Amino acid sequence: MVDVAVMGAGSFGTAMAKVFAEATRPEPHRVRMWCRRQEVADQINSTRINAQYLPEGVLPENLSATHDPEEAMRGAGLVVLAVPSQTLRANLQDWGHLIPPDVTVVNLAKGIEIGTLDRMSEVVVDAAGIDRDRLAVLTGPNFAKEIAKGQPTLAVVASDNAQRASRTQYLVRTDYFRPYTSDDVVGCEIGGATKNVIALVCGIASGINLGENSRAAIITRGLAETLRLGTALGAQPLTLAGLAGVGDLVATCSSPQSRNFSFGARLGQGMTVEQAQAAAHGQVAEGAKSCISIADLARRAGVEMLLTEAVRAVCYDGVPVSRAMDDLLNRDVGGEWRPKDAE
Repeated sequence: MVDVAVMGAGSFGTAMAKVFAEATRPEPHRVRMWCRRQEVADQINSTRINAQYLPEGVLPENLSATHDPEEAMRGAGLVVLAVPSQTLRANLQDWGHLIPPDVTVVNLAKGIEIGTLDRMSEVVVDAAGIDRDRLAVLTGPNFAKEIAKGQPTLAVVASDNAQRASRTQYLVRTDYFRPYTSDDVVGCEIGGATKNVIALVCGIASGINLGENSRAAIITRGLAETLRLGTALGAQPLTLAGLAGVGDLVATCSSPQSRNFSFGARLGQGMTVEQAQAAAHGQVAEGAKSCISIADLARRAGVEMLLTEAVRAVCYDGVPVSRAMDDLLNRDVGGEWRPKDAE
């Protein structure tokens, strides 16, 4: 039996805690989930349901919740980081020192940190002093609600250490959750970060009643931009053509289950950024924040990312959605998108 600490009780963290609790190799694990709020931990322990973030799944008896990070990680043989990307550093500064020595640390967050432009694995190394050899990234087209219902799901576990990737794959596999392994951490992290922004653009397109042709154009353009950025940073193109790239991109850009797609749809329907955030009821649309850091990272790498620049302009520069989409879909080939009043 392996003790697994899942640090975060949002929808995806809860879903993955359920997966680990239902994995039975070599025998059922004991899973402890850290909750930022005491009332969420109490509710999970008393009802076996995380009503606020994932009411779809009844949680197994070998899963417990706690508000105490030290209790969550005591004796853990695997630590799973399940907090939003832009809060990862702050959380690690609070309780990263409690991570037991030599255990594998699996990160679920997808994004690029604002300011430092670090990928999430780089944030963990810097903020918690964890050696890269101990890190793994879990990614792919993984909607929390479907995982909680036990629907068939594929994922990718990436690590620089092949043994740790294989061990994590072994510990998290169930009859409905099947992970593959990869040694391309950069590719998996870039694919997971950029798809959030691209999904937001697809949501905007849906909100202004554009059709499937437009969505296909956005997805295709988004994949091209992701490939350019990923390869500039050392990613393997085949990674971005697989589950961690195209698979995650298509799922996130095509479903209202995606928080980023839904956030974009609200913007397209006329909500302000503040109204769209309020309507999310505490769920984080990572793309609305990561667009800043991804745009800056792309500029540093000398890569043009028009979709990301458009999202940044809408969310932070006051550019109307209608004009940003018009500029994107009707721009001259080879032209450069920018707010018209900046020309």
